[in-house]
Amino acid sequence: MIPDEVPFGSPAYVTFLVLLVFSRGADFLSTWVATPNLVLEANPIARKLGWRWGVPVNLALCLGFAFWPLPAVIIATSSALVAARNFQSAWLMRSIGEETYRLWMSERLAESPFALFVFCLFGQTGLVAAVGGALIWFSGWALVPLGVGLGLVAYAAAVVLYTLISVWRDRRPAR
Repeated sequence: MIPDEVPFGSPAYVTFLVLLVFSRGADFLSTWVATPNLVLEANPIARKLGWRWGVPVNLALCLGFAFWPLPAVIIATSSALVAARNFQSAWLMRSIGEETYRLWMSERLAESPFALFVFCLFGQTGLVAAVGGALIWFSGWALVPLGVGLGLVAYAAAVVLYTLISVWRDRRPAR
């Protein structure tokens, strides 16, 4: 059984550190491929930090969270899923440009019933969260299935939160 906390430099610590650095690195790489100028970054904290501060802050977070196995698995799961979501559309964002992509998506959203958009957003994230909930339910409190389940739920919550923040930001009138 893996303890609630692991000592610095132990094989378990190094394992969780590698897991975190890999998954957070994948999130960073996918974000850079999709939006090198962070124009499309939905997370306002990440956008504010930028690349210069985002890298050391995330490295420090990886070094810190590697002490705690459950949060490390949750963060790694969520980060890997965010990276996968970014890579899904990164080619399109890069090929037409960040501003053009934002404008194109805003136009598509304006042409669609907002209730349909929200229904689809909650349908997508609700299904991901349901899989996470099932993993949590059947995990028997074992670290990996519990952490992955919580990571799926955290990912679903992050997608809802940051998508709605992004949509709100793009729909408000220009000042």
